[in-house]
Amino acid sequence: MKPFLESLSERALVCDGAMGTMLYGKGVFINRCFESLTLTDPDMVRDVHLQYLRAGADVIETNTFGANRMKLRAFGLGNQVVEINQAAAALARAVRDAAPGGPKAYVAGAIGPLGVRVEPWGKTGVDEAEAIFREQAGALAAGGVDLFMLETFRDLNEIGAAIAAIRAVSDLPIVAQMTTEEDGNSLDGMPPEQFAPELVARGASVVGLNCSVGPAPMLETLERMAEVVSAPLSAQPNAGKPRDIEGRNLYLCSPDYMASYARRFVSAGVRLVGGCCGTTPEHIRQMAQAVKAMAPGLVHRDPGATSSAPTPIASQPHAQPPAPRAEKSAFARKLVDGRFVTIVEVPPPRGYDPTQAVEAARGLHARGVDVVTIPDGPRSGARLSALSLAVLVAGQGIEPLLQYSCRDRNLLGIQSDLLGAHALGLRNILGITGDVRTLGDIPDATAVFDIDSIGLTNVITRLNHGLDIGGQSIGPPTRFHAGVMANPSRDLDQELKRLHYKVDAGAEFVITRPVFDVAGFERFLRGVEGFRVPIIVGVWPFDNALHAEFMANEVPGVTVPDALVHRMRQANSADAAAAEGVAIARELLAALRPMAQGAQIFTVSGRVERAFEVLG
Repeated sequence: MKPFLESLSERALVCDGAMGTMLYGKGVFINRCFESLTLTDPDMVRDVHLQYLRAGADVIETNTFGANRMKLRAFGLGNQVVEINQAAAALARAVRDAAPGGPKAYVAGAIGPLGVRVEPWGKTGVDEAEAIFREQAGALAAGGVDLFMLETFRDLNEIGAAIAAIRAVSDLPIVAQMTTEEDGNSLDGMPPEQFAPELVARGASVVGLNCSVGPAPMLETLERMAEVVSAPLSAQPNAGKPRDIEGRNLYLCSPDYMASYARRFVSAGVRLVGGCCGTTPEHIRQMAQAVKAMAPGLVHRDPGATSSAPTPIASQPHAQPPAPRAEKSAFARKLVDGRFVTIVEVPPPRGYDPTQAVEAARGLHARGVDVVTIPDGPRSGARLSALSLAVLVAGQGIEPLLQYSCRDRNLLGIQSDLLGAHALGLRNILGITGDVRTLGDIPDATAVFDIDSIGLTNVITRLNHGLDIGGQSIGPPTRFHAGVMANPSRDLDQELKRLHYKVDAGAEFVITRPVFDVAGFERFLRGVEGFRVPIIVGVWPFDNALHAEFMANEVPGVTVPDALVHRMRQANSADAAAAEGVAIARELLAALRPMAQGAQIFTVSGRVERAFEVLG
């Protein structure tokens, strides 16, 4: 057989269709690990390959879309990455080699996303992602694939890590495919005019699209890609959008309709045509007949050098210089000037009446508190949103710090919320990942995460450069003053690693979780000496002995010395316990103040009078 790219330069090739659709149709439920069937039921997988070969496919993909360590681990198969991938490659080759007339098709090693967010949107580093992809790619190469097929990626950094991983173990051709919305932009908002050249620059041999949309919108996007790259293009659309028919998701694009678009794809310069979700051997049969009746199109051009490193924000097209930090807010100016700032939490109330919360904020402001934090924590019942209360507080001439949680918000929604907050006049943002526990008094509520606080900080930094998450201009840059949380009492190495990522992402100040152990805080400070960001220490007065025991024993990542719990137990009345809690908090604040640039006073249920007592 000729090398894959040589064949591709001579004529358009046809790839196979959906593997998952076919296995599901054979009775494999979606809660099963489809990739493991290569080991447990190889005849079922072999039959799918054989059907696509008989339909006329020039390329068949291994049953390894989700066969990376991250995804296999969810099924207890994380230690079988090499075994599953090598077996899948060998199985596909065996089916191909046994075909009548000898081998006429290429075997593509299928690689899909990890299923977790990669930096800058998540805590998985690009280097970590590369290592995971390298393990899978190495096993596929050892199994004898002819090329690699990267599919259904939404994030340029993640697919860049996959390309780099493949290049570390093999010089075989790489087909790199993103998945897009109907407007042609990636699911994270990056237009094809930006991601297509980047894929070529990072080392893709063929660039294209698969999944998410049907053939009509995919054709429009490919035409845009053809204007900015000369590398071969690929297209593997779904068989339309799935429709719910009697409880089943069915794809209703007919084989002849898909074949008509296969001709249009090739006319637009596409060199590799296949199918994704919902496509079957009959779809591929008719697409192959249509494509093979057409004349050759574009000639392959060797792409440039490879690189998996994300483009620095300041170097991206449309990026603008961020506003000087001191000009972002009065709070930011105080930190730049080296002033010690005081901050107190005022939680959103139940219901929609903000009167008491706004009055509490007004009282704090009158007593000289610099900033009021509006927490976005998992509290029970129906409460006013933190963003709404922050806007109401700001309307009273009081400077709010909006705590913004990633929990239950997707990346595009987060971006919209932040732009809305800026339009409403908010400037100080404290980004947190959010709690993963069952929420409040609604036992069936669940927590959903798209990114964590590291990714959130990266979003804010991009907005401050005038860019959305897809790298497109938003007009004038936002002027957010971005802060993050840190926990001095948690595993120090892990906490410092995450904090380093947050600072690299653009964090401008840090507020700690409540600190009860002065020696532990000193160790934390030694670890952050090179970070050059203001550290604001958290202080929380105990209400009573039960509260102290709860913090010591039931709050993860909090260290409370036994001596402090003992002191709280010695109090012989509720008033004495409350006074002792304030006394301990004042002692802690006095010891911590010389080491920090501010203090945030946490209070139970918004009892701001306790904060007054601690601050004196």
